[in-house]
Amino acid sequence: MFPNTQLKWTLLLLALFLVSARGCNVGFERKNKICVDTDECATPNLCGDHALCFNTNGSYYCICNEGFNSTTPNFTATMGECWDINECIEKTHNCPSDMECVNTIGSYNCVCRNGYRLLRTDSRCDDVDECLSSVCGVHSTCTNTSGSFSCICSPGFHRQVNGSCTDINECSDPDVCGRNAQCFNKPGSYSCKCHHGYSNYGNNQSKCIEMSCDAFELESDTEDVPVKLKNLLSLLSSSCESMRKPNGSRLTGEQLLENVFTSTDELLSDGNMAAGEMLSQFLDAMENSMRLIGPQLRAPVTRMETHNTFAEVTVMKSQTPPSGRVTLSTDSALFSTSWETVVGKSYPGFAFAALVSYKDLNSSSDLLHKMRSEKSDDKERSVTYQLNSEVVTAVVSNTETKQLSEPVMLVFTHVEERAESEDVVYSCVYWDEAQGAWSGRGCERAESNSTHTVCSCSHLSSFAVLMALYPVQDSFDLVLITRVGLVLSLVCLFLCILTFKFCRSIQGTRTSIHLHLSICLFIADLVFLCGISSTHNQVACAIVAGLLHFFFLSAFCWMLLEGVQLYRMVVLVFHTTLKHLHMYLVGYGVPLVIVIISAIAFPKGYGTDRHCWLSLDRYFIWSFFAPVCIVVVLNSFVFIITVWKLAEKFSSLNPDLSKLRNIRGFTVTAVAQMCVLGGMWVFGCFLFQQEGTQVALYLFTILNSLQGALIFIMHCLLSKPVRDEYCKLISRICSLKEKKYSEFSTNQSSNSQQPLRSSPTTGESKI
Repeated sequence: MFPNTQLKWTLLLLALFLVSARGCNVGFERKNKICVDTDECATPNLCGDHALCFNTNGSYYCICNEGFNSTTPNFTATMGECWDINECIEKTHNCPSDMECVNTIGSYNCVCRNGYRLLRTDSRCDDVDECLSSVCGVHSTCTNTSGSFSCICSPGFHRQVNGSCTDINECSDPDVCGRNAQCFNKPGSYSCKCHHGYSNYGNNQSKCIEMSCDAFELESDTEDVPVKLKNLLSLLSSSCESMRKPNGSRLTGEQLLENVFTSTDELLSDGNMAAGEMLSQFLDAMENSMRLIGPQLRAPVTRMETHNTFAEVTVMKSQTPPSGRVTLSTDSALFSTSWETVVGKSYPGFAFAALVSYKDLNSSSDLLHKMRSEKSDDKERSVTYQLNSEVVTAVVSNTETKQLSEPVMLVFTHVEERAESEDVVYSCVYWDEAQGAWSGRGCERAESNSTHTVCSCSHLSSFAVLMALYPVQDSFDLVLITRVGLVLSLVCLFLCILTFKFCRSIQGTRTSIHLHLSICLFIADLVFLCGISSTHNQVACAIVAGLLHFFFLSAFCWMLLEGVQLYRMVVLVFHTTLKHLHMYLVGYGVPLVIVIISAIAFPKGYGTDRHCWLSLDRYFIWSFFAPVCIVVVLNSFVFIITVWKLAEKFSSLNPDLSKLRNIRGFTVTAVAQMCVLGGMWVFGCFLFQQEGTQVALYLFTILNSLQGALIFIMHCLLSKPVRDEYCKLISRICSLKEKKYSEFSTNQSSNSQQPLRSSPTTGESKI
């Protein structure tokens, strides 16, 4: 403490008096009659408690200690005093940012803030976890924060004024469980026990809604319903009834979903879902099963894949309705909508959305053809339809889905990658149970490419992508080539028939084979020309297809007989022959048996929407192409052996050159004949498919017109005996004309007639 000011003045006056009495200046004192300096600093506490005193000659001065300050740098006791400097206020301290400054007399201290403690290892402040101790009490959750903590009451509890958490009685709200359940309060929670006939699908804190199991009941007429479909409906019905009972035992949602998909796999594997009524019952059962199973699933997202089905289900359970977008996907489709659409107008405490795809679910052609009734421009055209995506079922918890406020989006992956063109158009369809067919009402195609189609639909059901195949309109030049070529072929075949029938010099087994081959091709080409496009009459079209099937198969059978005859001529005996009965059984009997069996197995296979030919359904076209391939392979094998044996005979010492040359010519013409007729049907395979190209049309038409001309050229014009007979016939005709205008005698006219002679070059029976 500083000395009293009055005391200081008293001491000063006393000093002056003494000096004046002794005669020394201020700051000096007399010693031994000499004035010497007085050491003022010897006086205790002259500068105060917080200053240092420094003596000078005749005076002194004071300097404040560190941490103190005065009005003047150097002062005396009469001029000032020292006071403490607050480093924390003046911010002259060097405390770290995570510490706070505390002022002391002449100095300061750095201390940790509240909620932190000082680590002795590195003098750093570390957060104190207050939640390690029970600072919040029971029924609450402690959350540690940096330098502090917070207490939150557990769900079902609320905080009182004193800070404690007490239970909330949810049952005080009569709407918490609704009118169809009894509410039971529990500490921090509650449960709803549904009345009989109502259920909350195992969600004990959701409102109870009425359960109706009528959707799983079979109709009165159940004779045509597959047994496995009955078993599936029975399983769903029993599960539904168990949920209607307050204490009924039931399977979990996951178990029920697995059982349903197992039954679905068995159903789809049997392939009994193509009919309209069966398909309606199956899809309706799947939709109702997802409404039953979806709310019972525990996981937010459930995915399940079996051999024939793929499903993804998402479930939201909360007190408030969910919002935002929801997207589901399978291996072949994607479904996107909003949670507002999924929930609808009422929210019982849960919401779900499900997407199910069926891998082996096909639709019959009759159901697809009903699409024409919706498109007036397709009625006059032979448009065919086929599904080009897997069928999917989209289900949400909202029961009012016939007219949605917001369209849903579906993205389908094409089964067959094919871009849109003039003859290929994609459309989005759904299964209309009322009509028992696919319909495009309420669904629009938003976008499409060769691999995917995006659909926007204003309702929910089972959906798919339908591919419409429009027939290629034949151009004028193609029609002209077809008609001219077939007429040329018919003329040449007619000449061949006359030649093989009445030219006696070439009669034999091979000639008989050529005769029947020409007859079959003549009838087939005539039927083809007149009736291939008669698709407007279903019965007539089927008859045309059956005739073409029979006569084209018969032509190939006669070609097989020709190969067998050549083999017998080379390997066995040159003059060997086949019995006509055996030839007729092979040439006409085998094709007739094939046609009869095919007609009995699949009567609807004769005639298509585009041509009067064999259908592609059920691979029915192979009832023609399989025998053709067999004939071509057998003939190729026979011709290879024949050529090999001919080469051996030509290399022998004494070959019969005339006979061998004849057989060589026969073989060459037979091979050329098989190549033209067989090659024609290589392109015909593409022609009669729905995606036949213009190139295949032109090549088939050209080869079809060449077959009659080729047979006429090879077997008639290139045969010397036939040319001789033609020359004699022409000579006769010319001589008859000359007879009318000449005056020659009857004897001269009769002498001009010479008997026919057979040519030695045939190597067969002669007259």
